[in-house]
Amino acid sequence: MRFVIGLLAALLVCDAAAAEPKLVFEVKGLEQPESVVQDPATGALYVSNIVGAVMQKDGNGYIAKLKPDGTIATKSWVKGLNAPTGLALHDRTLYVADVDELIEINVASGEIAKRYPAKGAIFLNDVAVGEDGTVYVSDTPMNTIWRLKDGTFEPWFANDVLNGPNGLLVQDGKLIVASFGKLPGEGQKQELGGLLAVDIEKQAVSTVGNNDKLGNLDGLQALQPGIYLVTDWAAGGLYRVDAKGKYDRLLKLGKGSADFVYFPDKKLALIPIMLSNSLVAYTLD
Repeated sequence: MRFVIGLLAALLVCDAAAAEPKLVFEVKGLEQPESVVQDPATGALYVSNIVGAVMQKDGNGYIAKLKPDGTIATKSWVKGLNAPTGLALHDRTLYVADVDELIEINVASGEIAKRYPAKGAIFLNDVAVGEDGTVYVSDTPMNTIWRLKDGTFEPWFANDVLNGPNGLLVQDGKLIVASFGKLPGEGQKQELGGLLAVDIEKQAVSTVGNNDKLGNLDGLQALQPGIYLVTDWAAGGLYRVDAKGKYDRLLKLGKGSADFVYFPDKKLALIPIMLSNSLVAYTLD
């Protein structure tokens, strides 16, 4: 009996150890990295670097190009941006949110192909693309979602219920939104955000799960149907949110955990840590 109990205890310890996330690599020397995407055709990683104040139009921002193992291939692959944040790749075009512009970059040439001004926007943040090629961009301070469709870039949905929209994900006819809320400062109290779902056709908003006050949310990815991974920019870390709104931390990370990418086949998450000037890669068993 003691042998059986000991064996079961050992197996439980092994299972717990196997479930621990593992650091695959860490890229240092970046400059306020905010978002990362991978090119499925080449394996290259593209990372936005703000380099300065988040909403400052100073021309110092850039996109870095990395190899799949995290080695920096070209640090300033695309230069002359302002404060680039969210990235999305679709049909060989890299879409970049840059303060009050949506920028298209040809990934084959590394050249800026087009700029779409967002008149009245304050801080374009994350970018998501639907299967039909429609591009959605969050303007966090203005509680607005912009849309690029058929060559027209314009405000698509504005509502204070969005509570500082940040991370975006197009899924099953809905735009899933990770709300940032507000950070404390200058007499302002901290407000937490949660996950929302905007019906794309009806523009109706609902809460994902039963908890709309989770954290100051940033990056957003689907783990499996009804279950999401999010980063908390203020608290630091990667979290799992289920369909009931249960919020569990999978990774303890530095403050500034930002817009990440997750590969289900590899169970691999690549996460920019904006305030540490680094990019980390973890396996999630």
